[in-house]
Amino acid sequence: MLKALPAPSHTSTPPAPITLDRTSFVPFYRQIADQVKETIQSGAISPGTPFWSEGELATELAVSKMTVRQAFQVLRTEGLLTVAKGKRPLIAAGRLQKNTQELRGFTEEMMRRGLKPSSKVLLLESVVPGPEICEALKLGRNDEVFVIRRLRLADNQPVGVETSHLPARLFPGLDHQNLEKRSLYSLLETHFGVKLSWSEEEIEAIPAGKEEADLLQIKRGAALLCLKRNVYSVEGELVEHARSLYRGDRYAATVVSRRGPF
Repeated sequence: MLKALPAPSHTSTPPAPITLDRTSFVPFYRQIADQVKETIQSGAISPGTPFWSEGELATELAVSKMTVRQAFQVLRTEGLLTVAKGKRPLIAAGRLQKNTQELRGFTEEMMRRGLKPSSKVLLLESVVPGPEICEALKLGRNDEVFVIRRLRLADNQPVGVETSHLPARLFPGLDHQNLEKRSLYSLLETHFGVKLSWSEEEIEAIPAGKEEADLLQIKRGAALLCLKRNVYSVEGELVEHARSLYRGDRYAATVVSRRGPF
C-alpha cells in the first residue's frame, strides 16, 4: 500500500510505497502513476499530504529519475500531484470532469461525483445590463436582469467562480432566495416552473486575474477553464447567460464527438 511520506530525513529512508511488477508489459512509470492514483481515490492518502521526491522514489524503486518524472507528469496532468520548484511534491485532489454533453448545474454535478458542493454568494442584484448582456439574452433596452456571482466549492475547496445573468421578468423575487443552500437550476424548475432543456457552451483557456486568483487560492496568471453558457427552456426561450471560471488544475472538460454521414 502507498504510505504518506514523513518529513525528509538525512539519516533514514522510508520504506518503498509502491511495488513494481518487473515481468509486466506495463511501463514502470505507468505502474507508479496507476498505484498512486488508486491509493488517492481509495482515500488512503489525503490531498495536501507530502509525497516522495523524484530522487527518493527513483532510489527506493531502483529506476531512473526519468521514469519517475514521467509518472509525476501523468499525475500532474490528472491533477493528482502538485510540484513546486524547491518544495516537496504534494498529493492533490484530482481534476473534476465537466461533461459538456449534459445540462447539469454545479450542485448536481458534484453530488453525482460523490463530492460535497457548497457556494458562497458574492453578488445577487437586479440591474439594467450593458449592451453585451442585452444582446446575449435578447433583451430590450430597459429590461432588467438578475446578476448572480458565486464562489463554488467542492469538499470545501474553491474550484470555480460563476457569474449568471437571468431575465428578471421570468424570475420575480429571485433575489430573495437562498442560493447558498440550494441548486439554482432546481430552483428555476421547481419554484418558478421554468423547465430547462438544452444549452450552448463555448470553452477556452484564460489566465487568472488578481480577483479570481484570490478567490480560488491560486497564483495570478494560473490557467483557468472558461465556460460561457446560454441555457434554454423547453419552449426555446433563453433563460440564462453564464460565465464560469474553473481552476485548470482541478477541472477538465469532456466532449463526446460522433462522426456523422457525409
